[in-house]
Amino acid sequence: MSPLKFHNLCLAAFILLSTKTSPCLARDNTGMRSVPFVLTKSSSSSIQSILELRGGAKSRKRGSRTASLTSLDTKKANAAKKKTASGATKVGKAADEASALDNTMKKYKAILPLTRVYITLVGISTLLGTILGDETAQVLLGLDPIRTIHGLELWRPITAASFLGPPSVGWLMSAYYLFEYGSSLERVYGTAQHFIFLMGQVLILSIYAMLFGQPFFASSMITAMLHVLSRSMPHQKVKWLIFTVPYWTLPYGLMASDVLQGGAAAALPHVLGILTCHF
Repeated sequence: MSPLKFHNLCLAAFILLSTKTSPCLARDNTGMRSVPFVLTKSSSSSIQSILELRGGAKSRKRGSRTASLTSLDTKKANAAKKKTASGATKVGKAADEASALDNTMKKYKAILPLTRVYITLVGISTLLGTILGDETAQVLLGLDPIRTIHGLELWRPITAASFLGPPSVGWLMSAYYLFEYGSSLERVYGTAQHFIFLMGQVLILSIYAMLFGQPFFASSMITAMLHVLSRSMPHQKVKWLIFTVPYWTLPYGLMASDVLQGGAAAALPHVLGILTCHF
């Protein structure tokens, strides 16, 4: 406490004590007698004026409001939010990225389990092929009979069934067909039956691919899935490109489109897929 404030407090205390306890003499008609001095409103106001003249602190007005921590946090949060021209709240870039990632993960987890595993293998094989290059990817991921059987490189049938080539429009269409037909088969026949079908296809196509010198047979897997679906409802009308055709013609239409783009050699994987799915 500063000496000035202490001096003011002492002065106020002295005035209060003197006014309450010390009697003063007042004259009346009967003579001199002691009358106690009573502290009135005017005396209290004079004390307040003395304190103000001496530099004392003023009494605090009632009804003043103080800001709480919650209100301060709310004001800061509202000040941090910016609004667009339309009046909508502008969301930060980090929130947008987190929301997009969450939506992608939700869609990924919504895929049926066996189809999700297959799509993941396709993505890993494509990533490795992009990093290693076409030639190195064919050496490490392709189906080689000697390395598979004698070298016990047992991952090669799996990578041969998963590698769709470098990223391109054709790769995107093949991945969509794999997702669409694989999901339909797993939904109709169940995960266990679909697993047996896929393992049987990988085994049989590995043998055919070794005989015909095909290092990869992912296109054959897609054609086999489509052919099985078309046999379940062969006469149903479906849309293919701009044509409405029976379902059983879709595998041959897919083969025809690849032949037009890549020549007659592009028909072999589709033929292998159609033949092996009958087993």
